[in-house]
Amino acid sequence: MDFGSLFQEITRGFSTFYWGNAVMIIVGCILVALAVIKEYEPVLLLPIGFGCILANLGMSNEHGMFEVLYAAGIKTELFPLLIFVGVGAMIDFRPLLAMPQMALLGAAGQFGIYGTLILAVLLGFPLNEAASIGVIGAIDGPTAIFVTTKLAPELLGPVAVAAYSYMSLIPIIQPPIMKLMTTRKERLIRMEYAARPVSTLAVISFPIIVTIVISLIAPDAAPLIATLMLGNLLKESGVVDRLSKAAQNEIINIATLFLGLTIGSTMTAQSFLNEKTLMILGLGLLAFILDTVAGLLFGKLMSAVTKGKVNPLIGACGISAFPMAGRLSARMAQDEDYENFILMHAMGANTAGQLGSVIAGGLLLALVAGMI
Repeated sequence: MDFGSLFQEITRGFSTFYWGNAVMIIVGCILVALAVIKEYEPVLLLPIGFGCILANLGMSNEHGMFEVLYAAGIKTELFPLLIFVGVGAMIDFRPLLAMPQMALLGAAGQFGIYGTLILAVLLGFPLNEAASIGVIGAIDGPTAIFVTTKLAPELLGPVAVAAYSYMSLIPIIQPPIMKLMTTRKERLIRMEYAARPVSTLAVISFPIIVTIVISLIAPDAAPLIATLMLGNLLKESGVVDRLSKAAQNEIINIATLFLGLTIGSTMTAQSFLNEKTLMILGLGLLAFILDTVAGLLFGKLMSAVTKGKVNPLIGACGISAFPMAGRLSARMAQDEDYENFILMHAMGANTAGQLGSVIAGGLLLALVAGMI
């Protein structure tokens, strides 16, 4: 091999490298830094950030390992569904079953999805892309990926990154909105947890009944709700402890790792550094804010109707980000009064939000798929 050929081989990696790749590598490093230094959803942001770095070094999802992972886990929706099995195995629906009125907050927490969809259409986005952008507001990564893969796969990268990034930034984004929308008197409201006991039969029957009902009402949401409820049934049945622990650990961890790396591999400079991506990120943030505001307003309404027996803060966890949003609402109440415990009520609203996001995603698929 002569010197010219040797030099060409050594510098081959620089031949297609340009300033945009450098910018995206910095973005990937920022995501990794947020995961490592700030510990913002490290399980999600670290593999996404590292995947972004690799994508801009030439290892995009069109080559090698990432091509295989994308085809096997993203196009088939396998990774988000496996994650939902693990999430279901971690969820305790007892607070929701003991306080079924919390389902109203889970429904209110999806308002931003549809409001943002309408705004995106008005801004010129096609209906399928607008629906994918709106679903970011659910702050539910698997649902956002599932819906986007079916409706607008070309937007998968920015939609997934927005959903997971905003999920990790919940402790930063939500508190100012919660303080702005509620008074200190409202945040000091103590909620009595005198809920009726939930039987084992009810806990085991719930995932089966929900799967049947939602699959009949919104068939497009069937894969999401079925995997979520399967995981919950594994946990609550008490007879398959090995499977339940595998769902909560090995299955969800491996799926999350591969999902994060594959999503990161879509974050190339060519696909990200454009006005459209910035608009998607902005609209996704707006959807998140609208969901939080709608939930808080409905919480205030419930407080007024019950004459001060409901702390409006629990309305903010009607979004899907389980259990982070529920814990944040409980912490906000304790910041005002250390002896104010609303965690169980917040978790009831948070689990309702998880179900609400799945139903909202299924309805979007049904409505939009029939119109395009």
